[in-house]
Amino acid sequence: MTPHDILHGIFKKASTASAPAIADAAIRERVDYVCRCMGNRAGVRLLMACLLAKLHRPAVDPRKPYTEIGSADSFSGRTYDERYLTAFINEHRLPVNQTTAFLTPTLRNINHALTTDIELVGRPRELYTKTLQLLDDVAMRRIDTETLFVATVRSLILLRDEKLARIHALLDAQKQNSGALPLSSEAIITLIGQHLACKNASRLPVLIVAAAYRAAQAHLGEHILPLRAHNAADLQTGALGDVEICVAGEDFAVTVYEMKMKRVTPDDIDAAALKIARAPQRIHNYLFVTTDAIIPAVAEYAATFYEKLDGTEIAILDCTGFLRHFLHLFHRLRAHYLDAYQELVLSEPDSAVSQSLKEAFLALRQAAESGE
Repeated sequence: MTPHDILHGIFKKASTASAPAIADAAIRERVDYVCRCMGNRAGVRLLMACLLAKLHRPAVDPRKPYTEIGSADSFSGRTYDERYLTAFINEHRLPVNQTTAFLTPTLRNINHALTTDIELVGRPRELYTKTLQLLDDVAMRRIDTETLFVATVRSLILLRDEKLARIHALLDAQKQNSGALPLSSEAIITLIGQHLACKNASRLPVLIVAAAYRAAQAHLGEHILPLRAHNAADLQTGALGDVEICVAGEDFAVTVYEMKMKRVTPDDIDAAALKIARAPQRIHNYLFVTTDAIIPAVAEYAATFYEKLDGTEIAILDCTGFLRHFLHLFHRLRAHYLDAYQELVLSEPDSAVSQSLKEAFLALRQAAESGE
């Protein structure tokens, strides 16, 4: 059987199982912990890659997912992870990171077996301890590989459905306010400011700017290019910034936004100038949007590049100021803007915008629109 066939069979069994088939309570607890550890999703993806390799090639040791180990029973866990698991996870919308576990700091550059006597440096420590115990359970035949894999995928399906149910409940509550007077521009600014103040909100400034172009696209004669993954480096993707805007009918950026949850520095300006100089097409505007204070001297330094770059302007904008100006300039589109922002928030993977951050926005919007 191919890895694709194996994954199809595992999902079919997991989606129809009414209860976990693991008799050992300790192993059941470990599976539940690894699958539901929302602070770090690398453990469950590591586990799935090793289980898939074991089912595909029964002779391998699931504790040896590194070809650098050099033994006959070692294998490339990253290959199984990237080549097969990525599509499987995306197809079934499983609550797992969209990128491989083997490039995380804890799991890369290893050349030894992942046995229970070693300690992986990562947080939470218990996640890696339990993941290695599960791999050892398979290697020592305390549990069948397929049984463990089915239980793992079943736990992820249940977690996915629980998350969706909470989102749908919040959306249903939001519908009760339909037909009411739309929030004012200032109320929307307050709402999104509250959302920005939540933990792990670094992706939100990108969505704030992207939503503006989504809402006003028909009025601007410009369109936004698809957003890159939140953790994708510009050098890897070829992106010029976080949000890239094109003239209608074209596919190259003329306006570029780069978001900062900290102060913009002269080094940031220099890096932007280098990107502009290397860009295949002329960029008109390169705009930093920051949630921190703008240092006047840095803003003045950015302005000096206009002539150096033959008419390309670099400037620094305040995130809230950008939003306030947009909402008042396109006041009649303010409700469309809020809907566009919500759609972007909910469509982001949990690795970029966490489930709790999504639920927080829906709850904050419900409270604002109901006058609570």
